[in-house]
Amino acid sequence: MTVMSKSVVLAREPADATPPGTTGPESGSARLVEVVIPVHNEERVLERSVRRVHAYLAEGLPYRFRITIADNASTDGTWQVATALERRLAHVRAVHLDLKGRGRALRHVWSRSDADVVSYMDVDLSTGLDAFLPLVAPLMSGHSDLAIGSRLHRGSMVVRGPKREFVSRTYNTLLHVTMAARFSDAQCGFKAGRTDVVKALLAGVEDEAWFFDTELLLLAERSGLRVHEVPVDWVDDPDSRVDIVRTAVDDLRGMVRVLRRTLSGPAEVPVPPRKRPRITTGVRGQLSSFAVIGVCCTLAYLLLYLLLRQLTPPLAANALALLVTAVANTAANRRWTFGLTGPRDALRHQVEGGLAFVIGLVLSTATLALVRSAVPHASRSAELLALVGANVLASAARFLLMRVWVFNPRRTDRQLHGTPVPPEEHWND
Repeated sequence: MTVMSKSVVLAREPADATPPGTTGPESGSARLVEVVIPVHNEERVLERSVRRVHAYLAEGLPYRFRITIADNASTDGTWQVATALERRLAHVRAVHLDLKGRGRALRHVWSRSDADVVSYMDVDLSTGLDAFLPLVAPLMSGHSDLAIGSRLHRGSMVVRGPKREFVSRTYNTLLHVTMAARFSDAQCGFKAGRTDVVKALLAGVEDEAWFFDTELLLLAERSGLRVHEVPVDWVDDPDSRVDIVRTAVDDLRGMVRVLRRTLSGPAEVPVPPRKRPRITTGVRGQLSSFAVIGVCCTLAYLLLYLLLRQLTPPLAANALALLVTAVANTAANRRWTFGLTGPRDALRHQVEGGLAFVIGLVLSTATLALVRSAVPHASRSAELLALVGANVLASAARFLLMRVWVFNPRRTDRQLHGTPVPPEEHWND
């Protein structure tokens, strides 16, 4: 990881702005949002943009805010403009770095922030500011971990040339195909995150320039975090000095590096937990969902068995049909009976759910063997009837295993965070 220059100059820390009409720590304004505007040689637009952002936040944001101008190695009058704004606006501060790089500037400010939520936006304000409150609100509520503006969202209104449109869509398509990314727009300069989560992620992010955003988002997804997307109104800045070709090449190099690291080992970092939703409580509600899923899986199992029975001996047909439906059964119960979503622990749940498959396989195999031993020329109907009985017994064992072991919230929470779930969030026994 690149080490920042030791000659970083930090300006004084000003008071943070409080929205008019809100007082006291009990109000919503007690929460603090830090808005970082990274700049490099932007003396012409900096003052106008900062004043516009300040006016919007002071009027429309129900939280305290701080605007931080992060000047990374400007060679024009950007730093002078930034310090002048700091003097004139009490809730603006200026930070100077001797080394260039948007990612470096964001890392420096975010890693030292005392705000509840950190964010950034490009100085050209191509993204409409009306999307800022929808960006940070899910983070303040604890619903999401990161939030991004997306120009590729169906609800977005975007004005830009065909060249930038092609490059953007191609890049994000590459991320989806090669990195299995689920977010739609990696490079829109309009992002925010819970500060505790962002600080944890920064330890695993290496890039200090334009790929910083993408690497942060990829790591967040690998770590099972929730990324909220906001449609934006976006107008291309005709004066943008971003070198598209060079940036694209650097991004491709970054993708190769991250992909290589991902293939060599787990690409995730320990992150603070988001407040866990209450899981469906009560054995009655869980049994109802489990029963519906069980009936569907049993019908699918019998259908698969009949199809495979045309091609293979009964024991092989039984094993294959049971394996397929056992995987589907575990996934469905994970989602609808026990209320768990996302990739975290999904593989472990399937492996542990495999014990139920083994129990079902033993019961059904023994049942078939008994039927064929007692009635050597038993009909397919007799085989199916016997398998239904074995499946009922296996289902009862599966439900008990899932409830007390595989999806037990006490065990899951202890493995994730080292502490048990509070008593009020346990299942009602």
